[in-house]
Amino acid sequence: MKMIASFRNWLTGACLAAAALTLLSAPAAAAGLTLGSKNFTEQHLLSELTAQYLRGKGYQVAQKQDLATVILRNAMEHGQIDLAWDYTGTGLIIHHGIQQKMSNEEAYATVKRLDEPKGLIWLNPAALNNTYALAMKRSRAEAEGVRTLSDLARAVSRSNSGDKRWQLGFDMEFAGRPDGLKPLQQLYGMELARPQIRQMDSGLVYNAIRDGFVDAGLVYTTDGRIKGFDLLVLQDDLNFFPAYAATPVVSKAALDRNPGLADDLNRLAALLDNDTMSAMNAEVDIQHRPVREVAAEFLRSRGLAKEGA
Repeated sequence: MKMIASFRNWLTGACLAAAALTLLSAPAAAAGLTLGSKNFTEQHLLSELTAQYLRGKGYQVAQKQDLATVILRNAMEHGQIDLAWDYTGTGLIIHHGIQQKMSNEEAYATVKRLDEPKGLIWLNPAALNNTYALAMKRSRAEAEGVRTLSDLARAVSRSNSGDKRWQLGFDMEFAGRPDGLKPLQQLYGMELARPQIRQMDSGLVYNAIRDGFVDAGLVYTTDGRIKGFDLLVLQDDLNFFPAYAATPVVSKAALDRNPGLADDLNRLAALLDNDTMSAMNAEVDIQHRPVREVAAEFLRSRGLAKEGA
């Protein structure tokens, strides 16, 4: 009986050792990754691109979408989200309360340094600067002689003394952000009464501008509807908006569990830029193609997914 028991113990140990070797040889599958994203088209695309790409390389990925900026950040700090695409301007201003103007490189270096002690690692940024802007219908802007935000502030001021006050569209998050509406108004001297501020879902602002529901509105510079709806992005002539370089941010714990994850994500980030993302955004928002389909097509075109995948 002792010999049988010894054999069983040896067999159990051998099986456990074999299982351990299998796990070590496939670190991506050892523990699943939870991928978070925010609630607009570009974030949906970045999430789907990342999920499909990583799954194709053997990772187990669960997606948590449509999270508000602060909620997503808290989830990452508490280990509930392993990775997400964030923006350097958001990291600088929202997560760390830094209002100082910086170059793109300085902003990236700063958020990377400040987040590392929190166990959050900023990988290589994409050549994708999705900053905020205000836009108008091109024909309306040309008729009014508005090309800059200073021009817009003057036009708003003129309208305030007339019969029809201008109305501007903003998403609800921007209206309350420390880098949002109030400091923008202060810098440009743009006086807006409460009825002139139309708060709506970020995706509806573009339609509201196109259809004349608002006179101008907040947009993201990589959104495909800017070109598709023939909108004019107004020049930020006083440099209010910082750079928002899209960057994969990953918990150190997830990187430790998956030694090849950083290289994989950096490889994907290197393929993304403003033109590429704007085109994909347009496919979703104007052509109404599914996010999953647009992401899969991009990955196949770059050799990161097999045909038919």
